[in-house]
Amino acid sequence: MKIALRDRFPELKVETTKGSIQLPGDYAGKWFILFSHPADFTPVCTTEFVSFQKKMKQFNDLGVELIGLSVDSLESHHQWIQWIKDNIHVQIEFPVIDDEKRVVAETLGLIHPNEDETVAVRAVIIVDHNGKVRTILEYPKEIGRNIDEILRTAKALKMASIKKVFAPANWPHNEIIGDKVLFHREKGEDKTSDKECGIYSLADWFEYKNVNEND
Repeated sequence: MKIALRDRFPELKVETTKGSIQLPGDYAGKWFILFSHPADFTPVCTTEFVSFQKKMKQFNDLGVELIGLSVDSLESHHQWIQWIKDNIHVQIEFPVIDDEKRVVAETLGLIHPNEDETVAVRAVIIVDHNGKVRTILEYPKEIGRNIDEILRTAKALKMASIKKVFAPANWPHNEIIGDKVLFHREKGEDKTSDKECGIYSLADWFEYKNVNEND
């Protein structure tokens, strides 16, 4: 990868199955997830595209847009999308970037020198409303992504950004604190109303509380 967490996503004008898009500018004020796949007309990628589409409303309800990418042409993308519609009966509605010249893949570092250099790696880049990279995930070609985990990550990141809290392992099903979240207390903060506020403590450095995701 040529980008890192907290970097600003590079300015890129891309052609997609839904028209021209300026990244990250056209998504100002919104979060988006760019996910690259090795190639069109491949089985693992097909299962991922269908899964992303079936979860698309849940992403959109969070204020998160989806964008696909591979080093294939628009013509190939459209043909593959049509194949998915005809054979799996799912209409892919999110844009897919034409990167036949590999400009986007090279800019982001999605062509892995130790892998097949003719395809993009299976990567996920989550970008926030300020155009900052918040998560980078990379998978081997042999394993399809868990779209529920990507949705969970986006949900946890947005919650953390808005409420200034931290999601524990396996949130919202953590083995210690369940669906509660961790937080850092301000030094000297009054603790007398903790119980009424749903605040708990295992130690001065391990404090957690209830959170309403819909607030």
